[in-house]
Amino acid sequence: MKTVTGRRSYRGRTLGAAALLVAAVAVPAGAASDAPSAASRTGTGGTARNVILLIGDGMGDSEITLARNYTVGAAGRLHMDRLPMTGAYTTYAVDKDGRPDYVTDSAASATGWATGRKTVNGRLSKTPDTDRAVPTILELAQRNGMATGSVTTSELTDATPAALASHVTDRSCQGPADMRQCPRDTVGRGGPGSIAEQSVAHRVDVLLGGGRSRFDQTITEGPDRGRTVTQQARERGYQVVTDAEGLRAVRPGRPVLGLFAPDSVPVEWTGKPAAPGGTAPQRCVTSNPDRPAGTPTLEAQTRKAIELLEGKRAGGHDRGVKGKDQGKGFFLQVEGASIDKQDHEADPCGQIGETAAFDRAVKVAREYAARHPDTLVVTTADHGHSSQIVPLEANPPGLSATLVTDEGGRMKVSYGTAPAGRGQKHTGIQVRIAAQGPQAHRVLGVTDQTGLFTTLRKALALR
Repeated sequence: MKTVTGRRSYRGRTLGAAALLVAAVAVPAGAASDAPSAASRTGTGGTARNVILLIGDGMGDSEITLARNYTVGAAGRLHMDRLPMTGAYTTYAVDKDGRPDYVTDSAASATGWATGRKTVNGRLSKTPDTDRAVPTILELAQRNGMATGSVTTSELTDATPAALASHVTDRSCQGPADMRQCPRDTVGRGGPGSIAEQSVAHRVDVLLGGGRSRFDQTITEGPDRGRTVTQQARERGYQVVTDAEGLRAVRPGRPVLGLFAPDSVPVEWTGKPAAPGGTAPQRCVTSNPDRPAGTPTLEAQTRKAIELLEGKRAGGHDRGVKGKDQGKGFFLQVEGASIDKQDHEADPCGQIGETAAFDRAVKVAREYAARHPDTLVVTTADHGHSSQIVPLEANPPGLSATLVTDEGGRMKVSYGTAPAGRGQKHTGIQVRIAAQGPQAHRVLGVTDQTGLFTTLRKALALR
């Protein structure tokens, strides 16, 4: 078990796992790989060949600030801080009559940017009133001959990735055995089936994340009855992998389904969660004994997803890529899901570690965009969450924890949206959105979450 050792480490003056970890998060001033191209800096007009959309689930400004303070220092900058165009967007959901529901869940918020339409909490890419499917940005990209991918540290059937490639009345309908809340979506009623079945049926080129237990459920209706969703995927040409070694071995040419955990992918960092009355000052542990050694990082998954998507478009090896569609670009969404999940648990170390892991994925996207300036990179969150940085002398009525940062300072984190023993709740604040590349200027100012759909569609010139 290792702990991050101090501010000198992340500046590269000492060796060890902590130094390597924080060096991956920090960006030295003037680093060549960090400097965006002239086209990326302007962020005005033009058409993008590729889009990389990175979603930090529950990653509000407090969550970003916590990670920055802890890993690179209050005066430091994360990779996500260096995107040249920065704005904010509102995140509210609606009720069935279209009135604002001021605190969204991840399903309604993901539906916002995936479809350009608001919906009720719990629903995925369907209208709030008539419960009808609405086309998603991924579906439009596919119709226009682009390669598509989705990467997450949650289950691939969880709300944020599910909004891209499925339409269900309730987000709980993740596998064939989970359809109680979605009777009209079942195959037996003429519907498209569970989220897992729809994701495979959409033939998304790259699907990487957790949720193996959902895909191992047996299909009970329709022509694939008796098969698991994983078997269905293999029969439809998917390469199925379950660990980092398998992921490294796959090559472009056939779609890839990576299932790296039965449920959500285990987090990278551990520590003592917040408690009533606070905790003793602690350093976060930068390892997790419950995370299998063969689990690929979000950074590695993002890098491989880009390689696979770019390889497919460049070579046109897949039988579905013909003629004019060869050489077209890709749409990729990457989610750091457990920022939110650790916020729910009032676990600041788990939360910060997942934010740092997400930031390394942002670094991968920006490095690719530096070599391919016709790539639009967007990083944002789906909603705000509960963590707050408070004065050390504060005695908040909820849960709190005190961390010792890499700078050697103490930082108190408070959680106050639920009592001890119950999950913390989302908040209804606006959240950051930042971008570089073609049409990046469209994120400036204060916009709404649904406007991101228009930005992506306009950037890719999708019809």
